[in-house]
Parts: sequence; structure tokens; C-alpha cells
Amino acid sequence: MTTLTTRTAAQAASERVTAKPKRRGAHWAAIAFVVPLVIYLVLFYAYPLVQNLTMSLHRFDRGTFINGGAPFVGFEIYQSVFEHPQFWTIVWQTTVFTAVSLAFQYLLGLTLAVFFHRGGFRLAAPLRGMFLVPWLLPIIVSGTTWQWMMNPDDGILNSFLGLFGADPVWWLSADNALMSVAIANIWLGIPFNLVILYSGLQGIPKELYEAASMDGATPWQQFSRITLPMLRPVTLITLLLGLVYTLKVVDIIWIMSMGTGTSQTLATWAYGMSVGKGASGVIRYSEASAVGTVLLLAALAFGFIYIAAQRKQEH
Repeated sequence: MTTLTTRTAAQAASERVTAKPKRRGAHWAAIAFVVPLVIYLVLFYAYPLVQNLTMSLHRFDRGTFINGGAPFVGFEIYQSVFEHPQFWTIVWQTTVFTAVSLAFQYLLGLTLAVFFHRGGFRLAAPLRGMFLVPWLLPIIVSGTTWQWMMNPDDGILNSFLGLFGADPVWWLSADNALMSVAIANIWLGIPFNLVILYSGLQGIPKELYEAASMDGATPWQQFSRITLPMLRPVTLITLLLGLVYTLKVVDIIWIMSMGTGTSQTLATWAYGMSVGKGASGVIRYSEASAVGTVLLLAALAFGFIYIAAQRKQEH
């Protein structure tokens, strides 16, 4: 009995000794996985954000941007941005562009998602794949294609309108540019909404629809009382991601109109000031950084609204 007890104690001690290196190995393995992520976040998120904030509080020009020594001016840059004669016009154009893009991207994406989810026909998968083409194409290709389609002389849109005797439309003129770039951006965003919402629809139990049909619910009642409520979490994150993306859209607008006229948004305004092109014409690093900070704060505000909505839904 004493010998057995001695062996058991010895085995337990041996297991404790071997367990320590295993725990240490797991600890170092966890660190090895975390360190690259931390480095990435610091280099590509934290550092640029700090630099952007620093530039918005100092008066930078080409010389001080390269050599340093920009004077600290506090919130003077923000004041000059807010007092700019075009600031609130650009804010309004950004709001319209974002709201119209989000609304149509979501509605069209939801319509297509419901169609493919309930279709059940053979060509559903190939057609669903075709709708992903706008998402897969490089932005330069999409923007150039839309620019050609909206050409006032030989664009396909005006050619189509000419079949009905309509006059040519100057799609990318100063007055119509906002509508035109919004159309192109909606086309680009539909596939994202389609994929996310279609995945959400697949997570809704079919038994709910079967029970509703047995109770005599119409297709609209099933959609409004089952589909939409069950899709609410997916809808919130889809709209939030779409909002953040749309607020910072530069590429499609710049390719089509260079952010001139009504297509000028806060993002294109900041980009134009940072490179001295487009509607700006003069390099203004500090003002561009201040506008970027305003966009960041707007995105954070909507992010907090999303978190509050999620918590309210959970409780």
C-alpha cells in the first residue's frame, strides 16, 4: 500500500513538472499569434490616426511636411474648415450621397436576396454569381465604364434615351454629377448587400414559414413579420458597414468626375486638398487631415449607435 501511494505521488509530481513546459509553450504560442496582429494594428491603424490628428493641429505646408517644424495652431484648422463657404454644402452632398446609396443598395440587395432564396430554380446559382461581377471588378474598370456609359455624345445611356426621342443628358455636369456617381456607387454596393442578406435569410428556420402558411399568412405577412424581424441583426451590421464604406468613397467619384460640382463629398474634398487637385487646386495637408478626422468621428458616432441598438435588442 505504501509503495502504491509512493508511485502515485511520484506520477502526480512528474505530471506537474511536464505540464509547466506545456503551459509555457501554449503561452508563447499565443503571444506569437497576437504579436503580428498588434504590429499590424499599430502600423496601419494607430500610427496613421495619430499622425492625422497631429497634422490637423499643426499648420503644415510642403516644406514642413518634408522637413518638419510645423507650428502648433490648436483647433484653428478645424475652425477654418467649418467656416469654409462650401463646408455645409459639401456636408449636405455627402449626406445625400450616403443616404441614397445606402437606401437603394439595401433595398435592391434585399429584393435580390429574397428572390434567390425563394426561387429554387436551376439558374439561381449562376445568376447569383453574375451579380457579384461589380464587386469583383477593379474600381478603375467600373468607374471608366460608367464614365463611358454616361458620355453625353456617344454614351449608351443617352443612346437608349434617344430611342424615345429624349434629349441627351449631361450626366457628369456640375448639376447632375451627384446623381450620376450615386448610381454607379449603388451598382457597386448591391453585391455586398446581396451576399450578406442572402446568408442571413439562410439562417431563418423554414419551419417558421411553414407554420405561418398553415395559419393562412400571406407572402407579405410572412415577409414583414418573419423575414424582416429575423434579419434585423444582419440588417444593422450591413447598414453600418455600408455607411462606413460610403462615407470614405473616393475612387469611383474621382474617376468619374474628380469630385467637381455636386459630386464633391467630404472624402473627395479631403483627398483633393491633400494632392492639390480637383476642386481644391491647392495642397492643404492640415485641412485635409481635419476633414478626415470629421469623417472618422462621424463613423465612430454611427458605430456607437449600432452598439446601443444591439444592446437594446439583446435586452
